[in-house]
Amino acid sequence: MTSTSADTRLPAPSLPSWIEAMMPADLRRYRVEVEGVALHVCERGPEDAPPVLLLHGNPTWSFLYRKVAGALQGAPLRLVMPDLPGLGLSDKPRDPGFHTLRDHARVLGGLIDRLELAPMIFVGQDWGGPIGLRALAERPGRLAGLVVLNTTVGPPKRGFRPTAFHRLSRLPWVSDLVFRGLQFPQVGMQLAQGDRASIRGDVARAYRYPLRRLHDRVGPLALARMVPNSLAHPSVPELERCRELVERFTGPSAIVWGERDPILGRLLRRTQRWMPRASVYVTQAGHFLQEEVPGPIARAIREVAGLR
Repeated sequence: MTSTSADTRLPAPSLPSWIEAMMPADLRRYRVEVEGVALHVCERGPEDAPPVLLLHGNPTWSFLYRKVAGALQGAPLRLVMPDLPGLGLSDKPRDPGFHTLRDHARVLGGLIDRLELAPMIFVGQDWGGPIGLRALAERPGRLAGLVVLNTTVGPPKRGFRPTAFHRLSRLPWVSDLVFRGLQFPQVGMQLAQGDRASIRGDVARAYRYPLRRLHDRVGPLALARMVPNSLAHPSVPELERCRELVERFTGPSAIVWGERDPILGRLLRRTQRWMPRASVYVTQAGHFLQEEVPGPIARAIREVAGLR
């Protein structure tokens, strides 16, 4: 770790002991301010090791990668797991207009630069995939390896139809009631799993914890509305930049997919067409596959990193 990146660190908010008990004991937590937004970051592994950036999506936070970090115990890798703005322990902008793919990528790109993550392996799931890829499209020389997990790496095809989840997010009044008032989708994450028991009890509580206050729940709905509902949506050209990066990338890559994902499970073949050189690990997990199959994800990261 250089002095430049060390100087960017601010103290992290405390966590309840019952959440800390589920996370790796040697986790380093801190915050970094980027363009006026304080991002919460979890790290594990030697600080001078090759970096791996692991990015979650909606409505989770870096807690999602705790089992993957555990499965990589002892690997000579620096695991960097930030929380997206609006989620986890990062700042939660209350203006829904903040939440665009371009703005999220700009903030993440600032974090990548501030922490000097290069050459790095990028691991992305759900919105974490395109947010990270869009940031790296401005920094292609920093990308050394790529692992994608139930995400999209490009724009939707012509004639696509949004999922019921994303159609719900567009309904006036109803969407605000459901997403903000009823804590959706945090309260229903298990419904997107292959094994619904993988998110229950304290694990389910840990995902709800950062968004326990009503005024902090802008992010999940705004991120749902970031998903294109037509080819005229402002996310589409940004997703095109993601696709261009992925198709040009010739380094090691892997796809780990949960086929029982009701949101993105059907996109596996399309992802393979965009990443024809990638190793593919197909599982029976659901959308939040880090909870169900951390082992295959860790194996894919080791493979891309060139580790045995």
